[in-house]
Amino acid sequence: MTIRSVMFAAPLLVAAVFASPLAFANGDEEAPVQKPNCPKGQVFDTRTQKCVMQTSHLVPDADRTDYAYRLAKAGRYEEALALLDTLEHPNTAKALNYRGYATRKLGRTDEGIGYYLQSVKLDPQYAQVREYLGEAYVIKGRVDLAQEQLQHIQKICGTTCEEYQDLAEAINDSSKT
Repeated sequence: MTIRSVMFAAPLLVAAVFASPLAFANGDEEAPVQKPNCPKGQVFDTRTQKCVMQTSHLVPDADRTDYAYRLAKAGRYEEALALLDTLEHPNTAKALNYRGYATRKLGRTDEGIGYYLQSVKLDPQYAQVREYLGEAYVIKGRVDLAQEQLQHIQKICGTTCEEYQDLAEAINDSSKT
């Protein structure tokens, strides 16, 4: 490859990377949730780019946690909880948030709130857990507590972030019923 072709290709490569849905302006942002593509009892290993048994000790907790969220978002709540049960370090803000999400979606709202509160204690600046906690409060009829979470989210990321908008919508929808 000549210097001239490298000089021509480099800007294109950089542009492609930054245009990719995998490129983020802020390292704290999460990738869009994709549908899980592994069979039950397996987890996606980002290192090997393959599905492996969820009991494999080669898959890091971060992959297990993220995949559990993908399962939960796909409505596979029990599988998500079973996967979270395999974590070596289950008491992280993210893992507790996702455990709360899955249990809340299974109708166990009080249990979910307990996990959300543990997550908030570990990371008070985690906007997503505050959104989900607020949604759980809406389910319980505690719009006042949901409003408190909305105020926290506003301080974290403003009124234009997805977490703020989703919780504000849930609060608004609750007042219409």
